[in-house]
Amino acid sequence: MNIMMAIIGAVAFLVFAPLIGGLLMGCDRVFTARMQSRVGPPILQPFYDVVKLWHKEKAFSSPVETIFTTAYLVLVAFSGAMLATGGNILLVVFSLTLAHTFLILAAYSANAPFSHIGAERELISVMIMEPALILYAAGIFMVTGSFMLIDVFRMGVPVIVYIPGILLMMFSILLLRLRKSPFDISTSEHAHQELVKGVTSSLSGKNLAKVEVAHWYEAMILIALMILLFSQVYIAAVLMLLVVFFLVLIIDNVFPRVTWQTTVKRIWITTLILGVVNIVILGIFEGVLL
Repeated sequence: MNIMMAIIGAVAFLVFAPLIGGLLMGCDRVFTARMQSRVGPPILQPFYDVVKLWHKEKAFSSPVETIFTTAYLVLVAFSGAMLATGGNILLVVFSLTLAHTFLILAAYSANAPFSHIGAERELISVMIMEPALILYAAGIFMVTGSFMLIDVFRMGVPVIVYIPGILLMMFSILLLRLRKSPFDISTSEHAHQELVKGVTSSLSGKNLAKVEVAHWYEAMILIALMILLFSQVYIAAVLMLLVVFFLVLIIDNVFPRVTWQTTVKRIWITTLILGVVNIVILGIFEGVLL
């Protein structure tokens, strides 16, 4: 029965995550346009874009580009499927990191300066994200005594009670990985990016379509990690998701993009203050709190 539920969870994530992720990106564009007094695209525009890219003529800047972008999409989807089955959070983190390695290799494989700079900044982005995700895994372990995500649902109370700092830390990581201002250092959906499209500037056609779908998967993985902290309190999780969505939109439209050096400093300081301090406090009072 557990195996059957795990298979259903994995299949459900693989099917519905890109649909929900694409709709969120469409809502993002619509609300951003309204905040800027523009009409904006239709809410399904991200899907139209991917379909159009999929049918474009092949134009590869590197023969290995297809291999790297396919590996990126497959590994991100695999990471999400493993998350949906309640698997080991460390394996999810390492699989996600490996996926981004292939995206970086795809950018490096092109003979284009903007692509190479974007690859370097994507590498920095992954370097920033990795410690935060490790702290997330450490927090889950300290509360549940296991790295298995399924054990979160066996707790008597939501784990957010013990690790609220981890949730706030994950919000900054969400901004970074959604490529939103002020942390859109490697690529951006908007025209103000000085790298044009940065890490994806050399990609086109089906390869770019695969990267876009992988971004939707990744967005849903990060959102799922934040929702998971609320475990049984699903109403609070939904409210948190709505608040986070509108905060991301407001921050993206109000704050200008910062340099990669400032991005590293701000997010690592946030990780140190919120994540590390939360873990230290939890370690000190573990016997009393749990």
